Amino acid sequence: MAKIIIGIHGLGNKPPKKLLEKWWKASILEGFEKMGLPIPSLKFELVYWADIVYKYPENPNITDKNDPYFLEESYKPYSNKITKKSDYSWRKKVLKFIEKELDKVFLNEDLSLNYAKVSDAIMYKYFMELEMYYSNKSDQIKLKQQTRNRLLSIIEKHKYDEIFIISHSMGTIIAYDVLQFELQNQSIHTFVTMGSPLGLPFIKAKIAKELKSVHHDLKISTPDCISSAWLNFSDLEDKIALNFDLNNDFSSNKNGIQATDYEIINDYSIDGIKNPHKSYGYLRSNEFILQLNSFLSEKKELSIKNIVKNIRKIGHKIKYLNLLKSTS
Repeated sequence: MAKIIIGIHGLGNKPPKKLLEKWWKASILEGFEKMGLPIPSLKFELVYWADIVYKYPENPNITDKNDPYFLEESYKPYSNKITKKSDYSWRKKVLKFIEKELDKVFLNEDLSLNYAKVSDAIMYKYFMELEMYYSNKSDQIKLKQQTRNRLLSIIEKHKYDEIFIISHSMGTIIAYDVLQFELQNQSIHTFVTMGSPLGLPFIKAKIAKELKSVHHDLKISTPDCISSAWLNFSDLEDKIALNFDLNNDFSSNKNGIQATDYEIINDYSIDGIKNPHKSYGYLRSNEFILQLNSFLSEKKELSIKNIVKNIRKIGHKIKYLNLLKSTS
């Protein structure tokens, strides 16, 4: 059983798949190097879905900043110019207050949404892909299933491996939905969310609505397929991850697993401008690299259950071979 890392990107147009996959992998390996850890041999695949929304990818060769396919934020190696602020305690208090107030205003006790038209208008104005993902229009409903299918097909491809999923931004919504609503009889070792909007009230309401229609359940929870951990990473200055802690938003699954929240410093900057939401900064953060290193270093121990299962498989094969001999 191999260990496979599956990534899924977030909002907005992206550079071509091969280049984005290369940059994600480079960011991860840079994180190992930065921490002085042995550089691992990664088995990594990126779920790419920007081409479902955009006709052409961003082009790193375009220099005209007014061109719609100009690549504004390419991968840049770590810069030690970005440091942690001395005290984030005040910011955390403000963010916790905003979280409570947003939930109070927009969510009912059954997690149905107040002011749905307002939240839909916000999505339409600022997050085109989210608006399309949750749209009821027949031509846009396809986006939800197409993006989910992209992830599902790669999980199916690696169904006999230990799977470590890294999701970023809107990719956390797609990945959560796949694990919660689409996956059947498949175990996911670790689910990672980075810069996630999953804690926002209109996202929680959308999840709750689908849960009610599928499972008739009012409680949003960690997907049952997660067998080891749900790790959530947020920079407190990341505006997409306004609700930075997901532990109190999603209850535990049948395995007793709940989101574990990590506050990190996203060190990505380009031309002196910091972007605390960028995937590359999350992927090379110390906190994430330690967790990924732990996963890669973990040796699978054969449980009594697995040993018995393997013995039974061998027994069935022997019976089948004997049956073939007797009939030949």
